[in-house]
Amino acid sequence: FETGNRLPLSKIPLGTFIHNIELSPNKGGQLARSAGSSVQLLSREGGYANLVLPSSEIRRVQENCLASIGVLSNPEHNLVSIGKAGRSRWMGVRPTVRGSAMNPVDHPHGGGEGRQPIGLKFPKTPWGKHALGVKTRRKKKLSNKFIISRRKKK
Repeated sequence: FETGNRLPLSKIPLGTFIHNIELSPNKGGQLARSAGSSVQLLSREGGYANLVLPSSEIRRVQENCLASIGVLSNPEHNLVSIGKAGRSRWMGVRPTVRGSAMNPVDHPHGGGEGRQPIGLKFPKTPWGKHALGVKTRRKKKLSNKFIISRRKKK
């Protein structure tokens, strides 16, 4: 079992670190594809393999899905300092204007004399929706039955 080999989950030994895992057979890798990430193969039961994802969520995936063996390289990728605004622009990122620096016509946080607090119970998006702590996963999502335990909150 060499690093980089691609095998079905049924053929990979338990406890192995893997990456680029398919969620359904022949669909192509979807899990653990970013720099330095990996998933651990926990157990197998009834045609399914249990995986520990980087978020520490435990998820079931069909045994005949393919995965690559090993941990992805370049784990220091997230430590690179961009250094200046111009380099961010070279990468296609446009400047971000804070809501509190806008006028009230442009943003719920805008306006006031000088520097003012938001003046609302919860921070809002420019369109008036709650900006923090809103759950974004659908309650009746079909893949919920494959998630054994959700990720732990920090």
